[in-house]
Amino acid sequence: MISSDFLNPLNSKKLVLMDKYFDEMIALYNSKKFPKVLLLNGKKGIGKLTLTIHFLNYIFSKNETEPYDLKNKQINTDSIFYNQLLNQNNQDVLFIESKENKNIKIEDIRNLKTTLSISSLSTNPRFTIIDEVEYLNQNSANALLKTLEEPTNNNFFILINNQQADLLKTISSRCVIYNIFLNSGETESIINFLLQNNKIENLMNFNENLTTGQFLRFNEIYLNLNIEENENISSKIDKLLTAYKRKKDKIFVNLTLFLIDQYFLQLIQTNENKLDFLLNLKSDLINNINDFIYYNLNINSVLTSIDGKLKNV
Repeated sequence: MISSDFLNPLNSKKLVLMDKYFDEMIALYNSKKFPKVLLLNGKKGIGKLTLTIHFLNYIFSKNETEPYDLKNKQINTDSIFYNQLLNQNNQDVLFIESKENKNIKIEDIRNLKTTLSISSLSTNPRFTIIDEVEYLNQNSANALLKTLEEPTNNNFFILINNQQADLLKTISSRCVIYNIFLNSGETESIINFLLQNNKIENLMNFNENLTTGQFLRFNEIYLNLNIEENENISSKIDKLLTAYKRKKDKIFVNLTLFLIDQYFLQLIQTNENKLDFLLNLKSDLINNINDFIYYNLNINSVLTSIDGKLKNV
């Protein structure tokens, strides 16, 4: 099985094509104008957490003998701070994130508030990183809001929002917002760099609708399930839904839905006279998959139904 270690932002030692955002964050910090709450807003998988980790490495390794390589935008793996971050034992950086696409618990926010109320042993600034902030429910969002409103001199927050849901306005109104965007050419360049640098085979055709993270994770699935790009859609769906049934990881469903969407997009472009038929068929397939997930239906009967419908195309 292909290892996904290189997909972990902590292991992205080289920052690629994020110079503009990185330099702006550094300039604000060095001029003592860094906002108390910064919201990084952009598509999931675009590199917001990677950007944050490089920013933190720059700040906290500045006075080390092995500092961050600012010229090349590269983390020094011998850095004390970097290794503390890897081992999750740095008191100046706190991480909160969604677990398996579930809501961030109010207990996590309450524990954060308690931690922040305790004076740090160091004189360093303290950063709290909340990844996938869209997974805050109403209660945890309100608890966070109270924490953000409390005056502090040395505590900073970086919130990472994947634009998957509307963020509570009372939170976003207290943030300086950075909208992170990469064009398709930049995304493809980053993907090629990461694949080549990590010696990973590319089995998927580049698609401008996917972010870097999405493409790399989908490509990893192709590698692990032995999916070929020129395989028919039924075979791909069979492998992906079988993998989901076994592992219960929704990324297999996400890739299935993405492939169905792209498949029908191509069909519609060349068969505009069958538009209604194709849209209805696509809707039926998606309903089959949703029912399969929701009701835990028998995999063989679902695949037989999907295969039968696709043969009508």
